Amino acid sequence: MAARVHRGGRRRGRPLTAGFLALAVGLALAACDGDEEAGAERVAEPTAGQWDTWVLDSAEDIAVPPPPEDGSPEAEAELAEIAQLADDPPAAVLAAIERWGSEVPGAPWTEMMLEILSERSKQVPRSTRNYALVHVAMYDAVLAAWHWKYVYNRPAPDVDGVQRRADPGPDPSYPSEHAAVAGAASRVIAHLYPDRPAPRLDMLAEEAGQSRVVAGAATRSDVGVGLELGRQVAEGVIARAQTDGSDVEWDGTRPEGIGGGPEFWEPPPGRVVLPDDPLAATWDTWVLPSTDMFRPPPPPAYGSPEFVEAAEELVEIKENLTPEQLSIAMFWEGDEGTPLPGGIVIREALKDIRAADLTTPRSARGLALLTMALDDAALAAWDAKFAYWGSRPENAIRDLGLDPEWRADWPTPRFPAYPSGSAGYGGAAESVLSYLLPDRAEDFRERAEEQAISRLYAGIHWRYDHVSLDAGRQVGQLVVERAKADGADR
Repeated sequence: MAARVHRGGRRRGRPLTAGFLALAVGLALAACDGDEEAGAERVAEPTAGQWDTWVLDSAEDIAVPPPPEDGSPEAEAELAEIAQLADDPPAAVLAAIERWGSEVPGAPWTEMMLEILSERSKQVPRSTRNYALVHVAMYDAVLAAWHWKYVYNRPAPDVDGVQRRADPGPDPSYPSEHAAVAGAASRVIAHLYPDRPAPRLDMLAEEAGQSRVVAGAATRSDVGVGLELGRQVAEGVIARAQTDGSDVEWDGTRPEGIGGGPEFWEPPPGRVVLPDDPLAATWDTWVLPSTDMFRPPPPPAYGSPEFVEAAEELVEIKENLTPEQLSIAMFWEGDEGTPLPGGIVIREALKDIRAADLTTPRSARGLALLTMALDDAALAAWDAKFAYWGSRPENAIRDLGLDPEWRADWPTPRFPAYPSGSAGYGGAAESVLSYLLPDRAEDFRERAEEQAISRLYAGIHWRYDHVSLDAGRQVGQLVVERAKADGADR
């Protein structure tokens, strides 16, 4: 099915609404790593507001009013407020500055998503869909903020006698990027996970913005306009989510020629479950023209010599599993209680992006490109999974009579085996991260191959399921080609 690419439905120039002046500091639920070393030299990104957006028509799509005029009563009141708030703030406020003050402003919200997915039942393609929606919202919000920063060129506040508790960065201050990211992420998360109270998420977003005021890194109007800008970006992303096809329910019908076990996938022994999102290949993609673009040829037929050889290999691997293989399988597990396979990739990539010391627009861009590649790689894998309905090792090894009691060391996923979704994630991440951080391309290749082979060590995939490693690389390369033309490399 061809992708339906949404480029926003908002009228260009839509103004921000009022109602953003009352911000409160509350207790935060999400934690993030500490800010980078204070005083480190940072690079400005004056052209980031000209880079291509993904859901907005452009970074100037949402109109932002001018900031208070220098020397005006409102501007002077904002500076006075910073001086007042800087006077011996309580420990909870200092903790909020630390929590939300990362030079990767989206990091706390990424970590919140990792936590949310770790608490839920395993829905693999839906997880990477949601990771992508949140990160695209944050990225478009950053670009929108950057456009208006360089329209108004308002410097960060500099109040006599006040020592900043956070680095405001070299770019103009209005709107606040931390607030824009918080406004976008909080609203999209509230839409995706309605069991997470929206007022609580709004409060966290306001806390993130207010922490910049207390730190002396932004004024109240910088933060207020940033929050509202991010929230309006979220509206466009939510509109995409509501029409991407992911709400269509499967009617239980298998494709013509696909029956039940042992030739085709059935639930793990002793379980009665529906497969995980069998219609995922019909959902909207980000870059793939169609989800069957990289569909591999059929897997070996059940009972064929190649199939039996693959089954015998798994029996032997389990009997002789080394401590190193066990460690690899555990690291990439991705079952319930973890952020799922895509989340593990994102968790590791966030470390890479932090270590690379990228600018705020480039860190947001990197995470958005990565999560979109993971999303499309999942949909490509699900296209093949539910075209072929390949059986899982735990079922087939028993059915073949090789070991009637054989059981994988990890829970068998509730969807067909061929091809591996986790291998597809690894390949997609390799392509994107190698483009973003080319000096580490070999590291990313090794990481992808380890992620793919981990499923064999866990006993939940056949060796030939790793065909999706290359498919994932190709999906990632499509994202890279789009990125090369988005203006950031100019």
